[in-house]
Amino acid sequence: MALKYGEKEHYDEVGVPSLPSSILLTLTLSCIPNQPASRATKMSASTSHSGKFSLVTAPCRICFRAAKWLPVLFIVTVVVWSYYAYVIQLNILTVESIIEKCLCLVVYHVLLFLFLWAYWQTVFTDIGTVPKQFRLPPSELDRYESAETEEVRKDVLERFIQRHNLPVYNRTMTGDIRYCERCVQVKPDRCHHCSVCGVCVLKLDHHCPWVNNCVAFTNYKFFVLFLGYALVYCLFIAATTLQYFIKFWKNELHVPGKFHILFVFFVSIMFAISLVSLFGYHVFLVFKNRSTLESFRAPIFRVNHTWLQDKDGFSLGAYNNFVEVFGEDRRLWFLPLPTSLGDGVTYPQRCVDEDTDDLLNPRQRWPEDDDTEMSFTAYTNTHTQALEEVVVQPNHTNPV
Repeated sequence: MALKYGEKEHYDEVGVPSLPSSILLTLTLSCIPNQPASRATKMSASTSHSGKFSLVTAPCRICFRAAKWLPVLFIVTVVVWSYYAYVIQLNILTVESIIEKCLCLVVYHVLLFLFLWAYWQTVFTDIGTVPKQFRLPPSELDRYESAETEEVRKDVLERFIQRHNLPVYNRTMTGDIRYCERCVQVKPDRCHHCSVCGVCVLKLDHHCPWVNNCVAFTNYKFFVLFLGYALVYCLFIAATTLQYFIKFWKNELHVPGKFHILFVFFVSIMFAISLVSLFGYHVFLVFKNRSTLESFRAPIFRVNHTWLQDKDGFSLGAYNNFVEVFGEDRRLWFLPLPTSLGDGVTYPQRCVDEDTDDLLNPRQRWPEDDDTEMSFTAYTNTHTQALEEVVVQPNHTNPV
């Protein structure tokens, strides 16, 4: 076979001339009958194409990641400036009373510490990832993607969750299993795909740019405490600087840092107005056991052999809903420590559909190791004793 100009003969290990790899690849592909491309072929092709643009898009990705930290940097800058305005310009250089100065500084630093602690936990707590048991194995994934009809795909997913006994009770409007095409895995209840983070997140509430993180199962308590302490922080600054704003209005405040005091008063008022509605809304969601996504798009449950939406599908009563987020130890309720109950995968239900009562299991914990067998851990006895018994009203159609 004649070689093109510039091509050299290749020799194998025994010294026999061999054809160039590009020619061998062409001959091999020409001998293979036309078949639908597998997932591996698609991935290799996409990888080869993406490799050409990796050098071009790398600076863009770095700039995008850096830009996502700008809201966090803005909040930190405002807090640092407020510290200077309140501590230095107000308390040290303006306040004359020693008692007032000491009380304001002590209370201010306690609130600042709790506020920054909760904010740190919200920003840097890792979002909950879906356990490996929900990911389709390669054999079932190929069967799912090569299916010609939606009925076949639905049957593959149904058999998968039955074989692995996955606690999945939420469905789509058509009664199908919620499946993520990007993560190639079944979505647990209350799990949603975050387009910003690019992964499925357990009990996703929303993606917050002000914390550059998803607000979800692992950090929802921290987020609520962050809003609460930020609101109290702003109200405290506004209350303690109000008298000096009045003096400024009457032209009785003659200190070098009076404009810092004036601005910190207005800034604290503006942030408090925006925080009071947001904090109140999330307190309402905590007592209702809803997420922001579920309040706008209610989860779907099985009720009397049909699939219906119910915003209160996970509600266990106001107190039990609060305990599920903030934990059983009352001493740790208002501290940014991880005390939320459960694993983010399974959730207790209030009532059972007549044809699915044999599917309910105790709350489970899913191992992250590579073992094929799944271990199940029930709720602790203290949690069972702490939760009140929920009585379902006859006219309430909250299902499983």
